[in-house]
Amino acid sequence: MMPVVNRIADFAAEMTEWRQHLHRHPELGFDCHETAAFVAARLRDFGITEIHEGIGRTGIVAIIEGQGAGPVIGLRADMDALPITEATGAPHASTVPGRMHACGHDGHTTMLLGAAKYLAETRNFRGKVALLFQPAEEDGGGGEAMVEDGIMERFDIAEVYAIHNVPNLPLGHFSTTPGPIMAAVDTATVTLTGKGGHGAYPQDCTDPIPAAVGMIGALQTVVSRNLDPLDNLVISVTQVHAGTASNIIPETAWFCATIRSFTPKVRQMAQERFQSIIAGHAAAYGVTAEIDYDLGYPPTVNDEAKTAFAATVAREIAGAAAVNDTANREMGAEDFSYMLDARPGAYLFLGQGPGAGLHHAAYDFNDEAAPIGASFFARLVERAQPLA
Repeated sequence: MMPVVNRIADFAAEMTEWRQHLHRHPELGFDCHETAAFVAARLRDFGITEIHEGIGRTGIVAIIEGQGAGPVIGLRADMDALPITEATGAPHASTVPGRMHACGHDGHTTMLLGAAKYLAETRNFRGKVALLFQPAEEDGGGGEAMVEDGIMERFDIAEVYAIHNVPNLPLGHFSTTPGPIMAAVDTATVTLTGKGGHGAYPQDCTDPIPAAVGMIGALQTVVSRNLDPLDNLVISVTQVHAGTASNIIPETAWFCATIRSFTPKVRQMAQERFQSIIAGHAAAYGVTAEIDYDLGYPPTVNDEAKTAFAATVAREIAGAAAVNDTANREMGAEDFSYMLDARPGAYLFLGQGPGAGLHHAAYDFNDEAAPIGASFFARLVERAQPLA
C-alpha cells in the first residue's frame, strides 16, 4: 500500500487505542480539559519534557528538540468535538450524550501524537518541532486564541502545517492547493421590526414578513450581479423566523445568513452590498432593520512554496498518483487560517476512504489513516530540517 514509516506502523495499534479513547470522551469548544490532559500524559510517556499547557485556554504547545541548531517547525492538530448525538453504533462510540467526534479531530490529535512519539524517539532532524494541540476549531476560534497568546513569537515558530481528514477520498490520498484553500466565513443576522396586528387588517400594520422576503430575494443578486464571474462568493440564508399564528401579523421577523469568500476585496464588497440591500428594503417597506454582521474566520491561505514542499513529502508517503496539489478550493472554513496568517505553511486534506460525511451522526474516523498522517508529519520535519 503506502510507505508508512516502519516505526510508526509498529505502534499503529497503540494509536488506534488513543484515538478510540478520545472518541469515547468528546469535549466541546474550549472545554478540552480531559483531552488536553490525555495528550499531555502521552507526550510525557514519549519522554517529551517541554510541555506548555493552558495556551489558548486549553491548548498545548510541546517542544521536541532535534540535533543541533535550526529553525522551529509547527505541526497543528485540533482536539474539539461537535454537539451531535452519535449514530455509529461503534464499540468506541461517544459516552457523552449529545456530543461526538463527528469531524475526526480525535484522529487529527492521534496523528500528531503518533508523529510526536516517533520524532521524540529518533530526533533525526535539526532545530525543533512545536506540537500545537488546539481547542475550539469548530466554534470559538481556538487557533486565533493560541496565536493571540503569542505562540509564534514565544516559540520562534518559522512555518506551520496541518492535515484534515476527508471521507470518500481514497484512503491515503492527499489533496491541497497553493493560495486560498478554504474560505473566510462571516455570519449576518437581520432583525426587522414593524407593527403587528390582526391578519384581517393588514392596512393597520407594518408587516415585516414581506420585507424579509424581499431582502432575501435581493441578496441573491449580489453573487449574480455584483461579483466578477471569475471570483467566488456564497451567500446562503439559512434561518428565517417570524410569526406565531395564522391570523396575526407579527411585530418582528429575523433571518440569518452565512457569507463565504476568499479575498479581502470580495469579502468587503459582500458586506457593503448586504448592508445596502437591507437598508434600502427596510426604507421601502417601512420597517426598521438591525444587522449584526460578524466577521468570522479569515480565508485559509497556503504559502505557494510551502505547499509545493508539503506535496513533495506527501508523494514520498503516498506515491505521486495519490497526491493532487492543484485541488479545487473549498467553501468551508477553518481557524488554522489564523496560524497561516501569522506564518507561512500549508493545509492538506488526507483521504480516509468511504464513509459518512463530516458533521454527520454516522461519521467515524478511519484508524487506518492515522499512521499515514503521522508518517507525513514525521517526514515533513525530517525533510524540512535535515541533519547535515
